Amino acid sequence: MNSINTTIAGLELAQIGWVVPDIHAAVKFLTNALGIAGFPEPEHVRARDLGMTYYGLPAAGEWLTTQTYNGGTFIELVQPLSGQSMFHDYLAKYPAGGTQHLAFRLPVSDFERVTGDLRGQGYAVISEVDHPIARMVFFDTYQTLGVVTEIMGITPEGWKAIEQMKGG
Repeated sequence: MNSINTTIAGLELAQIGWVVPDIHAAVKFLTNALGIAGFPEPEHVRARDLGMTYYGLPAAGEWLTTQTYNGGTFIELVQPLSGQSMFHDYLAKYPAGGTQHLAFRLPVSDFERVTGDLRGQGYAVISEVDHPIARMVFFDTYQTLGVVTEIMGITPEGWKAIEQMKGG
């Protein structure tokens, strides 16, 4: 059986996800202090609109989110608003916020193999999303990596969306 290191070694780091108590303050800091520009206005997201699960049940969480592409990786900011989700759990445990997940992407054709391998290694699934541009599974890898690991199986439509978000 593979270890998590072997499983994710061949995948591309796609995104660093921060959960923050104030998304506007985080955007201001990243833009002004660190020169990371390009964050669009935060959008209001409802987990139910995405068909997102939370420990196998429909999620009721709502949050603000925005992301930008910088240096080969997307930087995502999430501010929980209401309901329950892994983002709410993180902010409840770490009120100042922080890096909550790292996302690795691969073609959707390899998604079941990689997610099945991580499930087989005993990593619990926190949330899942089946979206037209990507299938996503968030694994509880806090004890192993200190963050959640998101595996993103990108569809052909998703690769086009990624290029648009990169500005290409």
